[in-house]
Amino acid sequence: MAEATTTPRTGLSSRETSARRPRPSAARLAPGLALAAGILALVLLLSVAVGTYYVPLPRVWQALVDPGTSYADTVVQSRIPRTVLGLLAGAALAVSGVIVQGLTRNPLGDPGLLGVNVGAAAAIVTGIAFFDVGTGSERVWLALPGALVAVVAVYALGSSRRGTTPVKLVLAGAVITAILSAYIQAITLTHPNAFNSYRFWVLGSLAGRDAQLIGQTLPYLVAGFALAALLPGSLNALALGDDTATSLGAKVGRTRILGGLAAALLCAGATAAVGPIAFIGLAVPHIVRSFTGGDHRWLLPFSALLGPAMLLLADIVGRVIASPQELEVGVVTAFLGAPVLLWAVRRIRGRE
Repeated sequence: MAEATTTPRTGLSSRETSARRPRPSAARLAPGLALAAGILALVLLLSVAVGTYYVPLPRVWQALVDPGTSYADTVVQSRIPRTVLGLLAGAALAVSGVIVQGLTRNPLGDPGLLGVNVGAAAAIVTGIAFFDVGTGSERVWLALPGALVAVVAVYALGSSRRGTTPVKLVLAGAVITAILSAYIQAITLTHPNAFNSYRFWVLGSLAGRDAQLIGQTLPYLVAGFALAALLPGSLNALALGDDTATSLGAKVGRTRILGGLAAALLCAGATAAVGPIAFIGLAVPHIVRSFTGGDHRWLLPFSALLGPAMLLLADIVGRVIASPQELEVGVVTAFLGAPVLLWAVRRIRGRE
């Protein structure tokens, strides 16, 4: 994974070949960033408009600007917390996916490689089974530390005197995930009450979430986004390999620690609020990378805009196709993400 392969036709390594590919210019990407912001704005309006009761977009805008007491205004106001959670969770999952792929140099990486999702799940199962934790706001205070402890365990297991490498991180993440997954299965099989509550949370959903979750998870997300904003240059250097990054002045160890902390804060906050949602952290960076290249200075802002757009679109699809019931957004993203994963694998094989 960290090794550079040699291209038979040119005799150049894969890193050298990708480095020589022309990068999209800022003049072309800047309008694209504005377009992505426009797409997100439209999806936000659709998120508060579409549902069992459809509210026309002009009426949505009026309800947002000058809310009244009509039924349409009440519906729009009730959907705002759900939309805000989707906005924050989608941006957090996509940005954390970019960071994890950059840290591990694994194009198929997602935040689950660091054990964030399984750590949050293990903490919630423990709280339900042994401490009778019920409400969503109470679970946040279990999911957040559980996810962070799992990430610390992955880094501790994957570190040595020679430092941390992408291969060690991935292997350590696989070990921690296997151990905690077995623990979760043991608890849910022996505690029926834990299983009944856990099976709904583990699907991932924006529906029925308490508006208090926004304030409870926002400090963690803000801290994660702030750390992520410091990483683009270091991640670009890290993509060239540890030795090259060091020669360019990048501090590889500090980059991996800060990057892991940023990804943990972002994914832990999102998972605690809406549950584990698959494929956003994997699919969105791949879609963005197809037109921005590997420059993290563009990857991160584009992913922060298109991540919530994809998550909220999946939520809208789940409301429409199962109306008057709803299909959990985690199920929809799994269906939408599977083709993207297949495309990503074929794209990587094509490059090789």
